[in-house]
Amino acid sequence: MPTRRGLVLGAGALAAMPPWRRARAAEGAERHGLSSFGELKYGPDFAHFDYVNPMAPRGGRFSAQLAATTGNQSLNTFNTLNIYVLRGDGAAGMNLTFDSLMVRALDEPDALYGLVARAVTVSPDGLTYTFALRPQARFHDGSPLTARDAAFSLKLLRDKGHPEIAEVIRPMTDARAEGDGRLVVTFEPGRARDLPLFVAQLPLFSAAYYAGRDFEASTLEAPLGSGPYRVGAVDAGRSIGLERVPDYWAAELPVNVGQNNFDAIRYEYFRDRTVAFEAFKSGAFTFREEFTARVWATGYDFPAMTEGRVVRETVPDARPSGTQGWWINTRRAAFRDPRVREAIGLCFDFEWSNRNLMYGAYTRTASFFENSDLKATGKPSAEELALLEPFKDLPPEVFGEAWAPPVSDGSGQDRALLKRADALLREAGCTRQGGGLVLPGGQPLTLEFLDEDPIFQAVTQPFIRNLGLLGIKASLRTVDPSQYQARLKDFDFDVTPRRYSSGLTPGAELRETYGSRSAGTAGSNNLSGIASPAIDALLTAVADATSRADLTTACRALDRVLRAGRYWVPMWYASTHRLALWDVYGRPTTPPKYDLGAPGTWWFDADKAKRIGRD
Repeated sequence: MPTRRGLVLGAGALAAMPPWRRARAAEGAERHGLSSFGELKYGPDFAHFDYVNPMAPRGGRFSAQLAATTGNQSLNTFNTLNIYVLRGDGAAGMNLTFDSLMVRALDEPDALYGLVARAVTVSPDGLTYTFALRPQARFHDGSPLTARDAAFSLKLLRDKGHPEIAEVIRPMTDARAEGDGRLVVTFEPGRARDLPLFVAQLPLFSAAYYAGRDFEASTLEAPLGSGPYRVGAVDAGRSIGLERVPDYWAAELPVNVGQNNFDAIRYEYFRDRTVAFEAFKSGAFTFREEFTARVWATGYDFPAMTEGRVVRETVPDARPSGTQGWWINTRRAAFRDPRVREAIGLCFDFEWSNRNLMYGAYTRTASFFENSDLKATGKPSAEELALLEPFKDLPPEVFGEAWAPPVSDGSGQDRALLKRADALLREAGCTRQGGGLVLPGGQPLTLEFLDEDPIFQAVTQPFIRNLGLLGIKASLRTVDPSQYQARLKDFDFDVTPRRYSSGLTPGAELRETYGSRSAGTAGSNNLSGIASPAIDALLTAVADATSRADLTTACRALDRVLRAGRYWVPMWYASTHRLALWDVYGRPTTPPKYDLGAPGTWWFDADKAKRIGRD
């Protein structure tokens, strides 16, 4: 990417750059791609991404469980095929049925290349993006996908979409069609740096299809899409099948060569992880990412594994690990004091849990940008201090060594940490009455851990016992997925586990998780109710950074302030993917750096399948 020095060198330096690396220097010129800071790996005439096999065979099937959610999705069930609104529990794989203006390259941090849009032109002020659409773009019923459909889709998502979309794209002032092939999108002055990239990746809907339908409805009617797959067999709450569209209009575009190789994709749902594992062992589905260390360490001794029909491997994960932890709802009066929240966190003995329950498989999470160079370490740099010093009411620790959760003695009940927790509670005005702890207002301090899955029960129960030693009456409540989603949407909980991932180039989307506005928005990701002017200002610095160096500085400063807020009790992470596969898959020699690439770049290997009797 251009450095500050490089920009000063002037026209001679720009002339030496490949044309596609001058994207930010030539405002007003057509571009075949976009990135946050103007740098693109692939030129305008690239044939395919480097991480695909352009000769990959097509056919066969891929089957798995949903491993990560977006929009209204639940890991354990589904009751609607619309994942882009707040209502319902959305089905897996629906993103594969819709196209977008542009798509990500999985070996670059944030680069996009044209799909429905052939090219894009950016106005000198960066507030107007004009997309030239491909005339061959089609929906599955053969109707053309035009700029009118694209404009309709973007405004629909802004006005009625799920909060994690609608809140981010609110600064999009308009999306209008100029004929069938030209889409003009405008943004408010001061818009976030990555907002146009976010908009360019949104799904495109048929305006005609939704003319007589309620977009916000929960429905099992398969929507009209334009992507590489369409909905096949649906068994609500149990499984959803997707079928490859044989005449997919964009199959031979450079961004799709070597991808979307399976004839069929199926996602299976199970409300119990033990049942899900037994189903995998029996071959009910063939791709599994293992998230339970105990199972990974002790469970893979079944016949198909010992016979070589199932294989295991560990794959490096270069992406930020995310922020997995127990999120504390500061909207509730009992948890508004950060000293109370810190005391709660001191009762979790990670070292004991990791050794005794998780086979030493994990590292304690400390940062909101763990496993990346966006993580704050040591004392703030001069550049970080320039962002932090205007906020004089920040905790002193923000200006010192970056906070990290303490390391326990591994006993399960570290007396020193529990003593520190007790002191914090007393500093916060809490007192003992009998066997319980009472808040300054006279109410007992109670805490309910809310979850939809019993997977964390073994770790949560020792946590609860330690809280009890301090007089905090804690309990664990597991509810069905629908009730869980409803309670989270209304922020009706004390503490709940959740994992978020910020991506390689965080931007405006972080406001939906940590911004003051989202704290009062039903269904937002701001589970803790974070509302801080300092955090809002740092979120703006992240969103508006004009170089990766500036982005890194802003993220590190934000990380310090978020950590100091004690909004969560951090859990753990592993910088690898643990995969178990029925041995029927092929994949490219060079995988994408920032993604598993499955199922998109993988394929069904008929010879392997025949060898293990699954052809």
